Amino acid sequence: MKERAPAQSAVAPAPREGKTRGRAAFGLQDALRPHEPIGRSAYLGGVSTTVLLIILSWSVLTYGGLVPQLFLPAPTDVIRAAVALVREGSLQIHTMASLTVILTGWALAVLIAVPLGILMGTLKLVEALVEPIINFVRYLPVSALIPLLILYIGIGTAEKVAVVFIGTFFQLVLLVSDVSANVSKDLLDSAYTLGAKRRAVFGRVLLPATLPGVMDNLRITMGWAWTYLVVAELVASDRGLGYMILDSMRGLFTDRIFVGLFTIGLLGLIFDHIFKWLHKALLPWSPRV
Repeated sequence: MKERAPAQSAVAPAPREGKTRGRAAFGLQDALRPHEPIGRSAYLGGVSTTVLLIILSWSVLTYGGLVPQLFLPAPTDVIRAAVALVREGSLQIHTMASLTVILTGWALAVLIAVPLGILMGTLKLVEALVEPIINFVRYLPVSALIPLLILYIGIGTAEKVAVVFIGTFFQLVLLVSDVSANVSKDLLDSAYTLGAKRRAVFGRVLLPATLPGVMDNLRITMGWAWTYLVVAELVASDRGLGYMILDSMRGLFTDRIFVGLFTIGLLGLIFDHIFKWLHKALLPWSPRV
C-alpha cells in the first residue's frame, strides 16, 4: 500500500525577516511613485510639517535677533497688529473692498471668456476672427494700461474692476481655447455616427469634455486676478488690501504689511479649496475626481 502524504498544516509559515521589511517599506516606495495617491493622514501630516517648519524658521530669525524687526516682525507682533486692525474695523473694510472688485472683474471675464474660448477652440472661423486680437492684447502689461484706464474711467471701483477684467479675460480665453481644441475629434465623430445633431454634440459631448479643464483654468486665473487687483490698488486707490499694504509701507508698519499679505494668502487658500470642492461636486465624470 502506498503511504499517505503528510497533511499540510493549516497555519501558514511565518514570513521571513527580509520579506517583512520589504512589505513595511512598501508604503514609502508607493508614496514616491508619480501620481500615486496617499492616505489623508499622510497628506495632512505633510501639510502640518511644512507649516511648522515655516513657523519655526520665522521664530528663530525674529526671536533670535538674526533679522531686524523692521524687515521681519515676529509672529506675535503680526498677531497683535491683526487684532488691532480687526478691532478698528479697517481690515474688514479693506478686505470687503478687495473682494468686491476681484469677484466682479473676474466674474465678468469668466462670463465672456469661457464661451468665446470654447468657440475659438472648436470653430476655426471664430479662431481666425478672434485669436490675432487676443494674442496682441494679452502681451500688453496691464500696469501699462492703468494710466489710460484712469483717463477713460477715472479713479474708483470701476477702474480696478477693469484692471482685473483685462488682466484675466485675454489669458482665460486662450486657456479655454486650448482645452476645447484638445477634445478628441474621434469622440465628436462617434457622436455624429450615432445620429447626434450638431446642437447635441456641442451640449452633450463637447461641453462636458471641456468643463474639467475649464474649472482648472478658473482656479488658476483667480490667482492672477489677485495679482492684478493689488497692482491696481497700489497705483490708484483709497481702500483695499493693496492700499492697506502701501499705506503701511509709508509708515514703516511692517507688521501690518504682513497682515495684509497673510489675509490675501488665506483668501486665496479659501478660493482654491472652493474650486476643488466644486470640481468634485459638479464634475463627477472628470478624470481627476
